[in-house]
Amino acid sequence: MWPAKRATGVTEPRKPLLAVDEARSRVLAGLEPVGIETIPLEEGHGRVLAQGVAACITQPPFDASAMDGYAVRAADLGGIPCDLSVIGDAGAGHPFEAQVGAGQAVRIFTGGAVPEGADAVVMQEDTQRDGNTVVVKVRAEPGNFIRPRGYDFAEGDTLLRAGRKLGARDLALAAAMNVTQLKVRRKPVVAILATGDELVMPGDELKPGQIVSSIPFGLAAMVEAAGGRGERIGIARDTADSLAEHIARAREADILLTIGGASVGDHDLVQGALRSAGMELDFWKIAMRPGKPLMFGTLGPQRIVGLPGNPVSALICARIFLIPMLEKLLAQDSSAAAERPGVLAEGVGENGPRQHYMRATFESGPDGAALVRPVRSQDSSLLSPLSQADCLIVRSPGAPAALAGEAVAILPLDF
Repeated sequence: MWPAKRATGVTEPRKPLLAVDEARSRVLAGLEPVGIETIPLEEGHGRVLAQGVAACITQPPFDASAMDGYAVRAADLGGIPCDLSVIGDAGAGHPFEAQVGAGQAVRIFTGGAVPEGADAVVMQEDTQRDGNTVVVKVRAEPGNFIRPRGYDFAEGDTLLRAGRKLGARDLALAAAMNVTQLKVRRKPVVAILATGDELVMPGDELKPGQIVSSIPFGLAAMVEAAGGRGERIGIARDTADSLAEHIARAREADILLTIGGASVGDHDLVQGALRSAGMELDFWKIAMRPGKPLMFGTLGPQRIVGLPGNPVSALICARIFLIPMLEKLLAQDSSAAAERPGVLAEGVGENGPRQHYMRATFESGPDGAALVRPVRSQDSSLLSPLSQADCLIVRSPGAPAALAGEAVAILPLDF
Protein backbone atom coordinates (compact mmCIF):
# COMPACT_ATOMS: atom_id res chain seq x y z
CA MET A 1 0.00 0.00 0.00
CA TRP A 2 1.05 3.61 -0.44
CA PRO A 3 2.56 5.13 2.71
CA ALA A 4 0.53 7.64 4.68
CA LYS A 5 2.12 11.06 5.08
CA ARG A 6 2.28 12.74 8.44
CA ALA A 7 2.61 16.46 8.98
CA THR A 8 6.27 15.96 9.94
CA GLY A 9 7.07 14.62 6.49
CA VAL A 10 7.93 11.20 7.95
CA THR A 11 6.17 8.37 6.17
CA GLU A 12 4.90 5.18 7.73
CA PRO A 13 3.11 2.28 6.10
CA ARG A 14 -0.63 2.29 6.55
CA LYS A 15 -2.06 -0.34 8.83
CA PRO A 16 -4.00 -2.99 6.96
CA LEU A 17 -7.76 -2.57 7.22
CA LEU A 18 -9.50 -4.74 9.78
CA ALA A 19 -11.16 -7.83 8.31
CA VAL A 20 -14.95 -8.08 8.63
CA ASP A 21 -14.87 -11.28 10.73
CA GLU A 22 -12.37 -9.77 13.15
CA ALA A 23 -14.39 -6.56 13.38
CA ARG A 24 -17.56 -8.50 14.11
CA SER A 25 -15.77 -10.54 16.81
CA ARG A 26 -14.68 -7.34 18.51
CA VAL A 27 -18.17 -5.85 18.29
CA LEU A 28 -19.71 -8.93 19.90
CA ALA A 29 -17.03 -9.48 22.54
CA GLY A 30 -18.31 -9.07 26.08
CA LEU A 31 -21.95 -8.46 25.14
CA GLU A 32 -24.23 -9.94 27.78
CA PRO A 33 -27.96 -10.64 27.41
CA VAL A 34 -30.31 -7.92 28.55
CA GLY A 35 -32.59 -8.45 31.55
CA ILE A 36 -35.82 -10.40 31.83
CA GLU A 37 -39.33 -9.10 32.25
CA THR A 38 -42.79 -10.66 32.53
CA ILE A 39 -45.45 -9.57 30.07
CA PRO A 40 -49.05 -10.60 29.36
CA LEU A 41 -49.59 -13.08 26.54
CA GLU A 42 -51.29 -10.49 24.33
CA GLU A 43 -48.10 -8.39 24.24
CA GLY A 44 -45.86 -11.27 23.21
CA HIS A 45 -45.71 -10.83 19.43
CA GLY A 46 -42.13 -10.26 18.31
CA ARG A 47 -40.70 -10.73 21.80
CA VAL A 48 -37.90 -13.19 22.58
CA LEU A 49 -38.50 -15.80 25.25
CA ALA A 50 -36.10 -15.78 28.18
CA GLN A 51 -37.60 -18.94 29.64
CA GLY A 52 -39.22 -21.98 28.06
CA VAL A 53 -43.02 -22.19 28.14
CA ALA A 54 -44.65 -25.38 29.43
CA ALA A 55 -48.26 -26.37 28.88
CA CYS A 56 -50.57 -25.71 31.82
CA ILE A 57 -53.18 -28.15 30.51
CA THR A 58 -53.49 -31.26 28.36
CA GLN A 59 -54.88 -30.67 24.87
CA PRO A 60 -57.41 -31.90 24.00
CA PRO A 61 -58.46 -32.39 27.63
CA PHE A 62 -60.78 -35.27 26.64
CA ASP A 63 -61.31 -37.69 23.78
CA ALA A 64 -62.93 -35.49 21.13
CA SER A 65 -64.80 -36.22 17.94
CA ALA A 66 -63.08 -35.22 14.71
CA MET A 67 -66.33 -35.35 12.73
CA ASP A 68 -70.06 -34.75 12.90
CA GLY A 69 -71.66 -38.18 13.22
CA TYR A 70 -72.43 -40.80 15.83
CA ALA A 71 -70.41 -42.08 18.78
CA VAL A 72 -70.68 -45.85 18.82
CA ARG A 73 -69.13 -49.05 20.15
CA ALA A 74 -67.03 -50.59 17.36
CA ALA A 75 -67.94 -54.07 18.62
CA ASP A 76 -71.61 -53.40 17.79
CA LEU A 77 -70.85 -52.99 14.07
CA GLY A 78 -70.24 -56.65 13.23
CA GLY A 79 -73.08 -56.86 10.76
CA ILE A 80 -73.51 -54.00 8.29
CA PRO A 81 -75.94 -52.32 7.95
CA CYS A 82 -76.50 -52.08 11.67
CA ASP A 83 -79.41 -50.45 13.54
CA LEU A 84 -78.54 -48.58 16.75
CA SER A 85 -80.73 -46.71 19.22
CA VAL A 86 -79.91 -42.99 19.53
CA ILE A 87 -79.93 -42.12 23.24
CA GLY A 88 -78.76 -38.49 23.18
CA ASP A 89 -76.57 -35.75 21.77
CA ALA A 90 -72.98 -34.62 22.49
CA GLY A 91 -72.28 -31.12 21.19
CA ALA A 92 -69.11 -29.07 21.60
CA GLY A 93 -69.20 -27.84 25.17
CA HIS A 94 -72.23 -29.98 25.98
CA PRO A 95 -71.10 -33.53 26.77
CA PHE A 96 -73.45 -36.49 27.03
CA GLU A 97 -73.32 -37.53 30.68
CA ALA A 98 -74.51 -41.14 30.53
CA GLN A 99 -72.76 -44.25 29.24
CA VAL A 100 -73.20 -45.76 25.79
CA GLY A 101 -74.26 -49.38 26.09
CA ALA A 102 -74.64 -52.28 23.66
CA GLY A 103 -76.70 -51.40 20.60
CA GLN A 104 -76.68 -47.68 21.41
CA ALA A 105 -75.29 -44.52 19.76
CA VAL A 106 -75.01 -40.82 20.61
CA ARG A 107 -75.35 -38.06 18.03
CA ILE A 108 -72.01 -36.18 18.25
CA PHE A 109 -70.61 -33.04 16.68
CA THR A 110 -67.04 -32.01 15.84
CA GLY A 111 -65.18 -31.14 19.03
CA GLY A 112 -67.71 -32.87 21.25
CA ALA A 113 -66.50 -35.12 24.05
CA VAL A 114 -66.77 -38.83 23.18
CA PRO A 115 -69.12 -40.28 25.80
CA GLU A 116 -68.10 -43.07 28.12
CA GLY A 117 -68.57 -46.48 26.58
CA ALA A 118 -68.14 -45.33 22.97
CA ASP A 119 -64.84 -46.01 21.25
CA ALA A 120 -65.45 -44.88 17.65
CA VAL A 121 -67.22 -42.19 15.64
CA VAL A 122 -69.02 -42.88 12.38
CA MET A 123 -69.44 -39.96 9.98
CA GLN A 124 -73.00 -38.84 9.47
CA GLU A 125 -72.54 -39.38 5.71
CA ASP A 126 -72.20 -43.10 6.44
CA THR A 127 -75.46 -43.27 8.38
CA GLN A 128 -79.19 -42.82 7.90
CA ARG A 129 -81.34 -41.48 10.70
CA ASP A 130 -84.93 -42.62 11.27
CA GLY A 131 -86.39 -41.13 14.42
CA ASN A 132 -84.54 -42.55 17.41
CA THR A 133 -82.79 -45.16 15.28
CA VAL A 134 -79.67 -44.69 13.18
CA VAL A 135 -78.64 -47.11 10.46
CA VAL A 136 -74.83 -47.42 10.29
CA LYS A 137 -73.65 -48.44 6.80
CA VAL A 138 -69.90 -48.96 7.41
CA ARG A 139 -67.72 -50.73 9.93
CA ALA A 140 -65.49 -48.72 12.27
CA GLU A 141 -62.32 -49.61 14.14
CA PRO A 142 -61.76 -48.47 17.74
CA GLY A 143 -60.43 -44.90 17.68
CA ASN A 144 -62.05 -44.08 14.34
CA PHE A 145 -62.41 -40.26 13.98
CA ILE A 146 -61.47 -39.68 17.62
CA ARG A 147 -58.79 -37.23 18.72
CA PRO A 148 -57.57 -38.82 21.95
CA ARG A 149 -56.91 -36.85 25.10
CA GLY A 150 -53.41 -35.31 24.88
CA TYR A 151 -53.27 -35.80 21.10
CA ASP A 152 -51.68 -32.34 20.71
CA PHE A 153 -49.74 -32.01 23.96
CA ALA A 154 -49.77 -32.97 27.61
CA GLU A 155 -49.61 -30.80 30.70
CA GLY A 156 -45.99 -30.02 31.51
CA ASP A 157 -44.70 -30.36 27.93
CA THR A 158 -42.28 -27.51 27.11
CA LEU A 159 -43.27 -26.51 23.58
CA LEU A 160 -41.70 -23.05 23.26
CA ARG A 161 -38.00 -22.80 24.05
CA ALA A 162 -35.95 -19.92 25.44
CA GLY A 163 -34.49 -17.77 22.70
CA ARG A 164 -37.50 -18.16 20.40
CA LYS A 165 -38.88 -15.01 18.83
CA LEU A 166 -42.64 -15.28 19.16
CA GLY A 167 -44.84 -15.13 16.10
CA ALA A 168 -48.59 -15.45 15.59
CA ARG A 169 -48.51 -19.27 15.60
CA ASP A 170 -46.51 -19.30 18.83
CA LEU A 171 -49.01 -17.03 20.58
CA ALA A 172 -51.89 -19.22 19.44
CA LEU A 173 -50.05 -22.25 20.84
CA ALA A 174 -49.29 -20.49 24.13
CA ALA A 175 -52.96 -19.55 24.49
CA ALA A 176 -53.98 -23.17 23.82
CA MET A 177 -51.52 -24.18 26.54
CA ASN A 178 -53.51 -21.93 28.89
CA VAL A 179 -50.52 -19.64 29.41
CA THR A 180 -51.32 -16.06 30.36
CA GLN A 181 -47.86 -14.59 31.04
CA LEU A 182 -44.47 -14.86 29.36
CA LYS A 183 -40.93 -14.28 30.61
CA VAL A 184 -39.12 -12.45 27.83
CA ARG A 185 -35.94 -10.52 27.29
CA ARG A 186 -36.22 -6.78 27.65
CA LYS A 187 -36.11 -5.12 24.27
CA PRO A 188 -32.56 -3.81 23.70
CA VAL A 189 -32.72 -0.07 23.14
CA VAL A 190 -30.90 1.27 20.10
CA ALA A 191 -30.58 5.05 19.87
CA ILE A 192 -30.23 6.26 16.28
CA LEU A 193 -28.51 9.59 15.71
CA ALA A 194 -28.23 11.22 12.31
CA THR A 195 -25.58 13.92 11.97
CA GLY A 196 -24.97 16.70 9.49
CA ASP A 197 -26.02 20.24 8.64
CA GLU A 198 -27.27 19.03 5.27
CA LEU A 199 -30.03 16.82 6.69
CA VAL A 200 -33.72 17.62 7.08
CA MET A 201 -36.64 15.46 8.14
CA PRO A 202 -38.99 13.97 5.54
CA GLY A 203 -41.63 16.55 4.68
CA ASP A 204 -39.50 19.55 5.64
CA GLU A 205 -38.61 22.20 3.10
CA LEU A 206 -35.39 21.39 1.25
CA LYS A 207 -33.06 24.36 1.03
CA PRO A 208 -30.12 24.46 -1.39
CA GLY A 209 -27.57 21.80 -0.48
CA GLN A 210 -29.89 19.87 1.82
CA ILE A 211 -31.09 16.26 1.59
CA VAL A 212 -33.74 14.20 3.38
CA SER A 213 -32.61 12.11 6.35
CA SER A 214 -33.70 8.60 5.35
CA ILE A 215 -31.35 6.16 7.08
CA PRO A 216 -32.79 6.41 10.63
CA PHE A 217 -36.18 5.17 9.46
CA GLY A 218 -34.69 2.06 7.88
CA LEU A 219 -32.49 1.41 10.91
CA ALA A 220 -35.37 1.80 13.37
CA ALA A 221 -37.46 -0.67 11.36
CA MET A 222 -34.54 -3.11 11.24
CA VAL A 223 -34.09 -2.91 15.01
CA GLU A 224 -37.80 -3.46 15.66
CA ALA A 225 -37.91 -6.45 13.30
CA ALA A 226 -34.96 -7.99 15.18
CA GLY A 227 -36.72 -7.66 18.54
CA GLY A 228 -35.22 -4.40 19.80
CA ARG A 229 -36.56 -0.89 20.26
CA GLY A 230 -35.27 1.68 17.81
CA GLU A 231 -35.34 5.26 19.06
CA ARG A 232 -34.64 8.03 16.57
CA ILE A 233 -33.15 10.85 18.65
CA GLY A 234 -33.00 13.50 15.96
CA ILE A 235 -30.36 15.16 13.81
CA ALA A 236 -27.22 16.55 15.42
CA ARG A 237 -25.76 19.55 13.64
CA ASP A 238 -22.08 19.88 12.82
CA THR A 239 -21.15 21.56 16.07
CA ALA A 240 -19.57 20.15 19.20
CA ASP A 241 -22.45 21.42 21.36
CA SER A 242 -25.17 19.84 19.25
CA LEU A 243 -23.34 16.53 19.08
CA ALA A 244 -22.68 16.52 22.83
CA GLU A 245 -26.34 17.24 23.55
CA HIS A 246 -27.58 14.40 21.37
CA ILE A 247 -24.97 11.93 22.64
CA ALA A 248 -26.03 12.69 26.23
CA ARG A 249 -29.65 12.11 25.22
CA ALA A 250 -28.77 8.53 24.25
CA ARG A 251 -26.89 7.53 27.40
CA GLU A 252 -29.55 5.05 28.60
CA ALA A 253 -29.54 3.11 25.33
CA ASP A 254 -27.80 -0.24 25.03
CA ILE A 255 -26.39 0.74 21.63
CA LEU A 256 -25.86 4.15 20.09
CA LEU A 257 -25.82 4.23 16.30
CA THR A 258 -24.40 7.36 14.77
CA ILE A 259 -24.74 8.01 11.06
CA GLY A 260 -22.05 9.86 9.14
CA GLY A 261 -19.31 12.18 10.28
CA ALA A 262 -17.09 9.52 11.85
CA SER A 263 -14.09 10.02 9.58
CA VAL A 264 -11.32 12.58 10.12
CA GLY A 265 -12.23 15.36 7.71
CA ASP A 266 -12.64 18.97 8.80
CA HIS A 267 -16.42 18.49 9.10
CA ASP A 268 -16.36 14.94 10.48
CA LEU A 269 -16.81 15.76 14.16
CA VAL A 270 -18.62 12.71 15.52
CA GLN A 271 -15.59 10.70 16.57
CA GLY A 272 -14.14 13.66 18.45
CA ALA A 273 -17.45 14.39 20.19
CA LEU A 274 -17.76 10.76 21.29
CA ARG A 275 -14.19 10.74 22.58
CA SER A 276 -14.94 13.90 24.55
CA ALA A 277 -17.95 12.12 26.06
CA GLY A 278 -15.69 9.29 27.20
CA MET A 279 -15.84 6.78 24.37
CA GLU A 280 -12.98 4.31 24.10
CA LEU A 281 -12.37 3.77 20.41
CA ASP A 282 -11.77 0.18 19.35
CA PHE A 283 -11.51 0.60 15.58
CA TRP A 284 -12.61 2.59 12.61
CA LYS A 285 -12.21 1.63 8.98
CA ILE A 286 -12.64 -1.99 7.98
CA ALA A 287 -11.97 -4.02 4.85
CA MET A 288 -15.57 -3.93 3.70
CA ARG A 289 -17.37 -2.63 0.66
CA PRO A 290 -19.65 -0.79 1.09
CA GLY A 291 -18.93 0.38 4.62
CA LYS A 292 -15.22 1.03 4.98
CA PRO A 293 -15.58 3.97 7.44
CA LEU A 294 -17.24 1.94 10.20
CA MET A 295 -16.42 2.96 13.77
CA PHE A 296 -16.82 0.97 16.95
CA GLY A 297 -16.20 1.87 20.57
CA THR A 298 -17.59 1.70 24.08
CA LEU A 299 -18.92 4.37 26.39
CA GLY A 300 -19.14 2.61 29.73
CA PRO A 301 -21.54 -0.31 29.19
CA GLN A 302 -22.91 1.27 26.03
CA ARG A 303 -21.76 0.11 22.60
CA ILE A 304 -21.17 2.76 19.96
CA VAL A 305 -21.40 1.92 16.28
CA GLY A 306 -20.56 4.73 13.89
CA LEU A 307 -22.15 3.96 10.54
CA PRO A 308 -21.15 5.50 7.21
CA GLY A 309 -23.26 8.33 5.87
CA ASN A 310 -24.11 6.66 2.57
CA PRO A 311 -27.55 5.07 2.93
CA VAL A 312 -26.69 1.67 1.46
CA SER A 313 -23.42 1.48 3.39
CA ALA A 314 -25.19 2.27 6.65
CA LEU A 315 -27.95 -0.29 6.18
CA ILE A 316 -25.62 -3.07 5.04
CA CYS A 317 -23.22 -2.41 7.91
CA ALA A 318 -26.19 -2.64 10.27
CA ARG A 319 -27.15 -5.95 8.69
CA ILE A 320 -23.63 -7.31 9.15
CA PHE A 321 -22.88 -5.97 12.64
CA LEU A 322 -25.98 -4.65 14.42
CA ILE A 323 -28.27 -7.65 13.91
CA PRO A 324 -25.75 -10.11 15.43
CA MET A 325 -25.36 -7.69 18.35
CA LEU A 326 -29.10 -7.76 18.95
CA GLU A 327 -29.14 -11.55 18.72
CA LYS A 328 -26.51 -11.74 21.45
CA LEU A 329 -28.30 -9.20 23.65
CA LEU A 330 -31.47 -11.29 23.30
CA ALA A 331 -29.63 -14.56 24.04
CA GLN A 332 -30.66 -16.03 20.70
CA ASP A 333 -28.75 -18.60 18.71
CA SER A 334 -26.62 -16.61 16.27
CA SER A 335 -27.92 -16.95 12.73
CA ALA A 336 -27.66 -13.48 11.21
CA ALA A 337 -24.04 -13.96 10.15
CA ALA A 338 -24.63 -17.40 8.66
CA GLU A 339 -24.04 -17.44 4.92
CA ARG A 340 -26.09 -19.60 2.58
CA PRO A 341 -25.18 -21.20 -0.75
CA GLY A 342 -26.20 -19.60 -4.02
CA VAL A 343 -25.44 -19.91 -7.72
CA LEU A 344 -24.62 -16.97 -9.98
CA ALA A 345 -27.17 -16.23 -12.70
CA GLU A 346 -24.56 -14.08 -14.43
CA GLY A 347 -20.84 -13.57 -14.10
CA VAL A 348 -19.13 -11.05 -11.81
CA GLY A 349 -15.67 -9.50 -12.07
CA GLU A 350 -12.73 -10.02 -9.77
CA ASN A 351 -12.98 -8.46 -6.34
CA GLY A 352 -10.66 -5.87 -4.82
CA PRO A 353 -8.95 -5.92 -1.41
CA ARG A 354 -12.14 -5.42 0.63
CA GLN A 355 -14.91 -7.92 1.30
CA HIS A 356 -17.72 -6.93 -1.06
CA TYR A 357 -21.41 -7.29 -0.23
CA MET A 358 -23.11 -7.08 -3.61
CA ARG A 359 -26.82 -6.32 -3.66
CA ALA A 360 -28.65 -9.03 -5.59
CA THR A 361 -31.97 -10.72 -6.24
CA PHE A 362 -32.54 -14.44 -6.11
CA GLU A 363 -34.97 -16.95 -7.51
CA SER A 364 -35.23 -20.69 -7.15
CA GLY A 365 -33.13 -22.49 -9.76
CA PRO A 366 -34.00 -25.79 -11.47
CA ASP A 367 -32.35 -27.82 -8.71
CA GLY A 368 -33.82 -25.69 -5.92
CA ALA A 369 -30.62 -23.68 -5.33
CA ALA A 370 -30.84 -19.91 -4.99
CA LEU A 371 -30.05 -18.39 -8.39
CA VAL A 372 -28.66 -14.91 -7.67
CA ARG A 373 -28.26 -11.91 -9.93
CA PRO A 374 -26.58 -8.60 -8.95
CA VAL A 375 -28.86 -5.55 -9.16
CA ARG A 376 -28.26 -2.88 -11.78
CA SER A 377 -26.01 -0.67 -9.64
CA GLN A 378 -23.75 -1.24 -6.63
CA ASP A 379 -23.45 2.49 -5.87
CA SER A 380 -23.61 2.89 -2.08
CA SER A 381 -25.73 6.04 -2.29
CA LEU A 382 -28.63 4.46 -4.20
CA LEU A 383 -31.53 3.18 -2.12
CA SER A 384 -33.80 2.09 -4.98
CA PRO A 385 -31.55 -0.83 -6.06
CA LEU A 386 -31.22 -1.86 -2.40
CA SER A 387 -35.00 -1.90 -2.10
CA GLN A 388 -35.18 -4.24 -5.09
CA ALA A 389 -32.52 -6.59 -3.68
CA ASP A 390 -33.36 -9.49 -1.40
CA CYS A 391 -29.89 -10.84 -0.69
CA LEU A 392 -26.20 -9.96 -0.62
CA ILE A 393 -23.56 -11.83 -2.60
CA VAL A 394 -20.51 -12.11 -0.32
CA ARG A 395 -17.26 -11.70 -2.27
CA SER A 396 -14.06 -12.37 -0.33
CA PRO A 397 -11.10 -9.99 -0.63
CA GLY A 398 -9.18 -10.72 -3.81
CA ALA A 399 -11.77 -13.19 -5.11
CA PRO A 400 -11.24 -13.96 -8.82
CA ALA A 401 -13.86 -13.32 -11.46
CA ALA A 402 -16.71 -15.85 -11.35
CA LEU A 403 -18.85 -17.11 -14.21
CA ALA A 404 -22.58 -17.76 -14.37
CA GLY A 405 -23.31 -21.10 -12.73
CA GLU A 406 -20.52 -20.85 -10.14
CA ALA A 407 -21.28 -21.18 -6.46
CA VAL A 408 -21.26 -18.10 -4.21
CA ALA A 409 -22.13 -17.33 -0.61
CA ILE A 410 -25.15 -15.13 0.07
CA LEU A 411 -26.78 -13.41 3.02
CA PRO A 412 -30.54 -12.80 2.99
CA LEU A 413 -31.77 -9.22 3.23
CA ASP A 414 -34.69 -9.69 5.59
CA PHE A 415 -35.17 -6.13 6.77
